Amino acid sequence: MYKKKWAFRILIIGFLLNSSVTLAEHFSGHVDVKVGALSASAQKGQLVFNRTCGSCHGENGEGTLKGPPMIHGIYNPGHHSNKSFYSAVRNGVKQHHWPYGDMPAQKGIGFSEMSAIVQFVREVQQQNGIVQKKHKM
Repeated sequence: MYKKKWAFRILIIGFLLNSSVTLAEHFSGHVDVKVGALSASAQKGQLVFNRTCGSCHGENGEGTLKGPPMIHGIYNPGHHSNKSFYSAVRNGVKQHHWPYGDMPAQKGIGFSEMSAIVQFVREVQQQNGIVQKKHKM
């Protein structure tokens, strides 16, 4: 009986360790983001992003435990076009890549602010090696 208890404990510990490694890739809530020189539009976008989106998506799009990082390969222009960013802000989006839940519409962000946010995200993505890749289904 004693050996079975230890075997069970080892099994549970192994499961938890493997689960945390698996979850870390998708639910760590953070990526390291480097921000270099930005265009004037992207600088405005950075301010708006950090003020309005940063509470969930993290400062400069690095992610949090509330929302995914935007400076991530999943959001490359070949997989998520600029139009998809506008749609997500305007209409919200159902959870599909990450385990954070649905994103509600962000009615307080206007079109010009959204344009600046997209410019910011795209410039910082490029600075962090995220380039357009053809989407594969």
